Amino acid sequence: MDSDDPDRVLNHITDDFELSILFSKGESAAEFHGNRAGLVVYLEQREKSVLTHHILSGARVGDTELCLGETRRDGEFEASFNASAELDLQDRVRRLLICRTPKIRFTE
Repeated sequence: MDSDDPDRVLNHITDDFELSILFSKGESAAEFHGNRAGLVVYLEQREKSVLTHHILSGARVGDTELCLGETRRDGEFEASFNASAELDLQDRVRRLLICRTPKIRFTE
């Protein structure tokens, strides 16, 4: 999702794709919910090359992928995140749930 090429993401989602992102800055939180068009809007507003995502661990169980990671701003920790994705038979993402908070860190 950090790429300047949105097709790197958009080519890997289904026609009935749906996502929800719960985004906390610590004292307040907002939820973003949408479909393919919503993901396009989300990708366009991102701070590319400034805020980067780093996966710490991940697993796949059947048609579900899970990961734990952190976002970094200019190389410094900003927040932890987890993501859950439901995949179709072609391994395209059908449902995506992402939660983010600066309140807890898994690396020290």
